[in-house]
Amino acid sequence: MSAALDVPATSGTAPGATGTVQLGLLIDGDWVPGNGGHLTSVNPSRPEEIVAEGGTAVLADLDRAVLAARASQRAWNRTPIHERGAVLFRAAAALESQADVLGLELSREEGKTLTEGRAEVLRAAQILRYFAAEGDRVAGEHFASPRRGERILVTRKPLGVVGIVSPFNFPIAIPAWKIAPALVHGNAVVWKPASTVPLLAMRFAEALVAAGLPAGLLNLVIGPGSLGTALVQSPGVDAMSFTGSSGVGRALAAQAAVRGIPMQGEMGGKNAALVLADADLDLASEQVLLGAFRSTGQKCTATSRLILADSIADEFLERLTLRLSGWLTGDPVDPDIQMGPVINEAARRSITSGINAAVKSGAVAIAGTSAENPFAGTPGAFIAPTVLELPTGQAGYTNLAWREELFGPVLAVRRAATPEEAFGLAEESEFGLSAALFTRDLATVLEAVDALDVGILHLNSESAGSDPHVPFGGSKKSSLGPKEQGGAAKDFYTHTTTVYLRG
Repeated sequence: MSAALDVPATSGTAPGATGTVQLGLLIDGDWVPGNGGHLTSVNPSRPEEIVAEGGTAVLADLDRAVLAARASQRAWNRTPIHERGAVLFRAAAALESQADVLGLELSREEGKTLTEGRAEVLRAAQILRYFAAEGDRVAGEHFASPRRGERILVTRKPLGVVGIVSPFNFPIAIPAWKIAPALVHGNAVVWKPASTVPLLAMRFAEALVAAGLPAGLLNLVIGPGSLGTALVQSPGVDAMSFTGSSGVGRALAAQAAVRGIPMQGEMGGKNAALVLADADLDLASEQVLLGAFRSTGQKCTATSRLILADSIADEFLERLTLRLSGWLTGDPVDPDIQMGPVINEAARRSITSGINAAVKSGAVAIAGTSAENPFAGTPGAFIAPTVLELPTGQAGYTNLAWREELFGPVLAVRRAATPEEAFGLAEESEFGLSAALFTRDLATVLEAVDALDVGILHLNSESAGSDPHVPFGGSKKSSLGPKEQGGAAKDFYTHTTTVYLRG
């Protein structure tokens, strides 16, 4: 392929066009049609609009992909890491050059706003660039030996073939932060993306192929969730990396344990924002809104719980609802829109059902109840931003809105008399991915670092957001195995060999 971001032979539509794209599988360097059932990717704002369609992979396709990965991995591992990184640099440049058109495709397929779609494409390029420079970082360690004439080296080796299962909500950024470190550390990849976002998966694979990635090192198989189970069960797969729901992640982890292969899992979150009495309420109300409702609340780090100091709770909620009154929800390709739809109608029904159950259990709707939903009866998968307050004194942990990840634009609110009570409410969750604390008191910050068992803690900023050079992941039941991104990625995608060296 040329250095440009080419369209595979199975596709009839260039990046950014508004027609229907024909999907293909990438197996051993070739774009081929899937041999399974027919898959359609629809625009969640206009379900009658088909964004992409094509055949899905069957087990024979998966087997060919795994064989191709195994056959290509050894030579790739022996390729100097700087050469491997150069492929990622070129892919990053290709994505940057196509950020506007790919951002539009992302908005049409996943439902993010145009601004968010373009920003995600650029984030994927940033991640590729970060890992492309891995050859300039520490490659191993040197230790002194207690024996004369000997040195001890600790070197790093790739795992081999890595199976990757990625979610719908960040269809190009999350694949980037899995696939980039896997490749740069000398692994080959077989990748199954979420079946709701196959077009963006194909575009990311195109960028790497156009950048000169040798055949077989990245294989894209599009299909149903059962394909992910088959991937972890494949005897040719040496490790799995997964991001998605807790139920699916635990099921895959069980299969990985049976086979004795390492599994990295990023799963659920029920992230709390704590606004204490001394907080900057303008800043806090802005950041809580962004954390809860940007990306339509469809991210594992979204703010889905809000804990307010009693003394400022009423004032804060007034400021938050005032901001929400100007928060426009609609077709994300409209540049004036702040929030698009959820991923599909099934998700809309599930989230609405959760809201109704929470209200039935005693939650009070401050904004966006299903009865007030201005999108009721419309074809798009839209939900109004929803704020639910749990009554004081109620055992909030029993309320579905406080306990379960609805994965949509829903914010559950409780009040606390003291910072200690606020910390206790935040810990009422089996998850521990992210939290946000709003306070100006340093002593309270230091207390929170000890009291909040989360993988990511934001101080005076929204609960969502991460950078590629630092670890990403949670505690408790939010994560399995080594964390992602930064130096932590090396801990998963490589293993060590300790070398006792005598001259």
